[in-house]
Amino acid sequence: MQFAGVLPPDAPDPMDEIRARVRTMAFPVMGLTPQRTVEDHGSFGVSDGHDSDGLSNQSVSISYTLWRNPDDRDDPANLAELDERTRAALDEEPPWPRPGWLVQGVQRMRYPQLWEVVRTTWNRDRSEYTSLSRQLVDHANYILMNRFGEELRLPPGPLTDRAWEVTESAVDPTAELEIDGRSVSASEIDTDPLVYAIGAHLSPDVVVTVVVSREDLPYLRIALTTRARES
Repeated sequence: MQFAGVLPPDAPDPMDEIRARVRTMAFPVMGLTPQRTVEDHGSFGVSDGHDSDGLSNQSVSISYTLWRNPDDRDDPANLAELDERTRAALDEEPPWPRPGWLVQGVQRMRYPQLWEVVRTTWNRDRSEYTSLSRQLVDHANYILMNRFGEELRLPPGPLTDRAWEVTESAVDPTAELEIDGRSVSASEIDTDPLVYAIGAHLSPDVVVTVVVSREDLPYLRIALTTRARES
């Protein structure tokens, strides 16, 4: 039972339902190759589109926690840059018990997140809107808009000035990306001052894209691995 927005300690983790959906995807879901600076806690985002013919596209995005100093997790260098109000809110302990998954999620907010850094997308139909370059640009702009609004001085509400967006002219199709231990042809965006982006085809109808903040790049190895279905 739930009162006044308070979750009971045995409330189910809403991410469990999303993880179950991911396990049933008909295409391989990619993630960053395991590395000491990256913690995978099974955080997914799923989106899909439909038209008169049914399911037309489906995407799975994965987020991670970044450890700048994995040898000492108590090192202040591992903390995210938070304002005093946010940090105080995270330090506040409510007088009621909370579900373990919620407590862990609040704790993770103290550390930098690689938010929706890897996105795997299936498209039923091929068009200019589903090309690798277009999907790479869309992913980069999605991260810019949602994570760098302050740096870009984006106003609240609908955006009319799109001068900040990355365009397809910035895509270099001559890059390479390691996927499952093998180097494959890829496209990248290496001109934006805030993010670096790279992506490749897994098959004619499936694309994987990666978008990383430039300040996080020194701590990462940009390589991908197919996630096990049981994850």
